[in-house]
Amino acid sequence: MSKNIIIVFIRNPELGKVKTRLAATIGDEATLAVYQNLLQHTETVLSTLNNHVAVYYTNQISHNDIWNKPHYHKYLQHGDDLGQRMYNAFKEQFNLHYNKVVIVGSDLFDLKPHHITDAFKALEQNDVVIGPAQDGGYYLLGMKTLLPQVFNNKAWSSESVFENTLKDLQNHKVEILEMLNDIDTFEDLKAHAELLKLTKSSYEKLY
Repeated sequence: MSKNIIIVFIRNPELGKVKTRLAATIGDEATLAVYQNLLQHTETVLSTLNNHVAVYYTNQISHNDIWNKPHYHKYLQHGDDLGQRMYNAFKEQFNLHYNKVVIVGSDLFDLKPHHITDAFKALEQNDVVIGPAQDGGYYLLGMKTLLPQVFNNKAWSSESVFENTLKDLQNHKVEILEMLNDIDTFEDLKAHAELLKLTKSSYEKLY
């Protein structure tokens, strides 16, 4: 194993507590099924890579779930907002002497192994790598040293996150990966027939 690590933030998959914007359209049960599928997809992608993985849970650490392989390490998220939680996770992993740290979302059905390997490769020549999301945020962030400014003063879950993060990094060498779309709304879902099948009854009511 290399001294690189992938952080993945996940929500504990509980009914009524995941993807609330999506649930407002398709209901809690269908939304939970979609989110569990997204988690499985993320785990499948990460399991193909020769890296340690730090899985950060929102509420409590699950000891008997899909994240039980030996190179998966489990933690709780800490902080008042997403920025603080990411900062604390990056700091924790750098304190464990990892050389390159990459965080990736758990709601990307388009995520493939090469997005992660491309990110670590980019860090060989750059200070930061970032993968923009279609909603104006980012699905991936990687760095070789902790840069606290990128986690502060952001309107998280807004269209300005990616743009304002780049402003914070104007004095650093940054590589931008291809844009992907995370799954937050029914419009996002409609591009993926496999996920739509999980919402069949709700979908039929809408159309």
